[in-house]
Amino acid sequence: MHEIVPVRRALLSVSDKTGLIELARVLAGQGVHLLASGGTRTALTEAGLEVTEVSAYTGQPEILGGRVKTLHPKLHGGILARRELAEDLAALEAQGIEPIDLVVVNLYPFEATVARAEVTFEEAVENIDIGGPSLIRGAAKNHAHVAVLTDAAQYERLAKSLQEQGGTTLDERKALALAAFAKCARYDQAIADYLGQVVGSGDGETEAFPPTLHPRFERRAVLRYGENPHQRAAFYVEPGTVGPNLATAQSIHGKELSYNNLLDLDSALRLIRHFAEPAATILKHNNPCGAAIADTLAEAFELAYEGDPVSAFGGIVGLNRRVDRATAERLCAPGRFIEAIVAPGYDPDALALLTTKPTWKNSVRLLDLGGPIGPDAPAPAGFDLRRVEGGMLVQDWDTMEADPASGTVATKRVPTAAERVSLGFAWRVCQSVRSNAIVLVRDRQLVGVGAGQMSRLDSVRIAVSKAGERAEGAVLASDAFFPFRDGPDTAASAGVTALIQPGGSKRDNETLAACDEHGMAMILTGRRHFRH
Repeated sequence: MHEIVPVRRALLSVSDKTGLIELARVLAGQGVHLLASGGTRTALTEAGLEVTEVSAYTGQPEILGGRVKTLHPKLHGGILARRELAEDLAALEAQGIEPIDLVVVNLYPFEATVARAEVTFEEAVENIDIGGPSLIRGAAKNHAHVAVLTDAAQYERLAKSLQEQGGTTLDERKALALAAFAKCARYDQAIADYLGQVVGSGDGETEAFPPTLHPRFERRAVLRYGENPHQRAAFYVEPGTVGPNLATAQSIHGKELSYNNLLDLDSALRLIRHFAEPAATILKHNNPCGAAIADTLAEAFELAYEGDPVSAFGGIVGLNRRVDRATAERLCAPGRFIEAIVAPGYDPDALALLTTKPTWKNSVRLLDLGGPIGPDAPAPAGFDLRRVEGGMLVQDWDTMEADPASGTVATKRVPTAAERVSLGFAWRVCQSVRSNAIVLVRDRQLVGVGAGQMSRLDSVRIAVSKAGERAEGAVLASDAFFPFRDGPDTAASAGVTALIQPGGSKRDNETLAACDEHGMAMILTGRRHFRH
């Protein structure tokens, strides 16, 4: 058996016609006999290519409204026959079957179908492909003799192999077979996931967590390294993901994104998506060191940067509006260095400024979300996953309350209207800070952060220290309850006027008493936002 296998006959049956005509023309130019069915045959014929209809070749017309068209021994026999076995070749000859050397199939768009909010169960079922996976599996199984293409991204390489070497190598066919089996596995799992969501456990209740979890992700990029240079790393994306996120964003300028860049950019997106107003945040080491909302994006960024300009140097910037020239000028101000920016678009003059003016113009990474981000953007799908040694922790995504400042006022003093605005802003920012999390906000600007401390009191002290004089008149958010009154006491001594926290401690009465003693207002949300 020669390693190079020529392609004399190809079967094409694709739902996605991307690149089909170009590939077919290369095949025809190499003298390959084309077999095709349904819409694929129509597309090839309209492009002026000579093609044999599958039903004409098999002698069996399509039946059941097209459900059965490629499930036939003349096709599967031609794909599965072992060319080195005389008995297989004799069986083909006896049945009038021609060997098929190339199978080009992609599957019904099941994932795209069920991703639509208005999809019906019947429509989803009709988009479960049967013949396609059968052809793919047969070709992949017999990769010793048959090449199988399941994605338009593979077409150019196959065409090059035919033109340069007259066929495909065994290594090429093995790689294509691996991709084919992986494609079928992902497809079947997508169907199982959908049915698990809509069918349920049989008692009318859908199971929140399936008994077996099969996460599906596709490699987008191999990264330079992980959190540290000695760790290998890659970026994988969830097939079919929608909405503003790192998987759908487009990198439009700058160096390759690092593992740590992606972590910080994701945190920046989680924060700015909470706000309908123009909002900006600056991340360092997965914690916001600056955040603000304002009437304009340029003002929001300036306030965010001035919240902690020392920490902001070399930070990751998240913006929830298209970047205009005024904002770009603030980003490029002398003495500032930005590592990466993610935003829902860039005006041409802003993009020109960011990529030509500052000294860091060649290295800054710019990501374009390609669409709006805010409270109305699609929520993340699926589960929040985190690996532990030997297993995985799975939970729902931590969603934000629509109006956190509408919680229970537990103190004698009621927050002012201005304090309520600041408390709502502080609570949304606090969700993105590592626990124990304390944030101080003055007006609509983050002025102090205490993150990741073992003691909540230490987090308060750090946040107050970072805020300095700006703590006077500020409000405070705590991601979880205060176990003792020392936290509010420390905040009050720095000039904090109002607090927002979940409540739920057995010493809540002591905390409330401290607030009343200091004349502070406090809102209890009844919901915590740990981020470990």
